[in-house]
Amino acid sequence: MRKRISILGSTGSIGRQTLDVISGCGFQAVALTANRDVARMEEQCRQFRPELAVMMDPEAAQALRIALADTSVRVASGMEGLIEAASLPAADTVVTAVVGMIGLRPTLAAIRAGKRIALANKETLVCAGQLVMDEAARCGVDIVPVDSEHSAIFQCLQGCRDRGEVKRLILTASGGPFWGKTREELEGVTVADALHHPNWSMGAKITVDSATMMNKGLEFIEAMRLYRLPPEKISVLIHRQSIVHSLVEYCDNAVLAQLGTPDMRVPIEYALTWPNRGPAVAQALDLTACGALTFAPPDDAAFPSLPLAIEAAKRGGTATAILNGANEAAVGRFLAGEIGFLEIPALVAHALETVPVQPSPDLETILAADQAARRAVQ
Repeated sequence: MRKRISILGSTGSIGRQTLDVISGCGFQAVALTANRDVARMEEQCRQFRPELAVMMDPEAAQALRIALADTSVRVASGMEGLIEAASLPAADTVVTAVVGMIGLRPTLAAIRAGKRIALANKETLVCAGQLVMDEAARCGVDIVPVDSEHSAIFQCLQGCRDRGEVKRLILTASGGPFWGKTREELEGVTVADALHHPNWSMGAKITVDSATMMNKGLEFIEAMRLYRLPPEKISVLIHRQSIVHSLVEYCDNAVLAQLGTPDMRVPIEYALTWPNRGPAVAQALDLTACGALTFAPPDDAAFPSLPLAIEAAKRGGTATAILNGANEAAVGRFLAGEIGFLEIPALVAHALETVPVQPSPDLETILAADQAARRAVQ
C-alpha cells in the first residue's frame, strides 16, 4: 500500500530529507508544515502537491496563500493548522520533525487520530513521555523513532522476546565539534564554532545541543520513555566516527550494534517502512574505508549538560520538562549572541534549582513547568 505522509516541519533538515525518501520510495506527502519559510514551502508544495500546507506564522500563511493561488493546495496557520495536519484523514503516517515543545500537542492529536508516528521531535518524549507512551498504548498506535541512535536501538531490539533480556542500552555520541577540549578552552567558543558539526548536517538548535552534549542527555531521557527502562540500564559512549549508531547489550553479554553511514535518510526510511525495509536511499557503508572505530566515556566536567539531563531523568515528574524548556531558551539566547557557550548549562542548572518539580504531572502542569523554566532563563 502506498504510504500517505504528513510532515510536521517539512522545511527543516529532517523534513527535507523525509521528502527525499518519499521521492525515492514512491510515497505521497499529503500535508506539509513549516514555521515561516514561505519560499521553500512554496517550492515543496509545487513539487509534491499536498492536500494541506500549514505555516505557524499567520503572515507567512497569508503570503503562501497568495503564492499558491494557482494550485489546489489549501493553506492553514498556527497551532490549529498544525494539529489539523497531524490528524488529517488522508494521512496514515505523521513525521514529527518540528523542533521543541511545539510538537507535543500535534503528536498527541496524531496518536488520537490513529496515525503511525515517525518520531523526530525528541522533546515530546522528554517532556511528556509517560503521557505520550500511555496514549499511544491506549490508541494502539506505533511510535517508531527517527533519531539515528534510537532507530539503531529499535532495530537491535527487533529480535528481543522480552525486555527483561536487555542488560543495557548504549547510546553513541559523536561528541560534537568540541570533543577533547577542556572547560577552560570552551570559554571563548563562538556560535559559528558550535554550528560546525564534524559528521552531521542538522538545524541550528540540535547542532548546538550536540556541541553541549545536551542532545545526548535528551536522547537518554527519550530512551527511558520509548523503551520503558530505568536510567541504570542506559549509558552513553563517545564514538567520534558516527558509524556505530547505538548498541544493545543483552543479559548474556551479547552486544548487537547497528552500523551505517551518517545519513539521516536511513532511519527516516526505516521509520516509514517498518516492519519492512525499502530500497536503498543512502550510500552503502564500506567497512574497509571507514577507518578505526573508537569509543570513550563522556567528559562530564567539560560538558555538564549530559549529567544535568541524567539527574533530571532520575528526578522524574516535571524535572525533564524544566530541563528541556530551560535548554531551549538558553540555546536561543546563545544563538542570538546574548550569552556565552558555557552559560547554556549554567542557566539550565539554575532553572532546575529554582523551578519546583511536580510529580505525576498532567499536560497542563507540564506546559506550565516548561514556561516557568523559560522565564527562569530569560
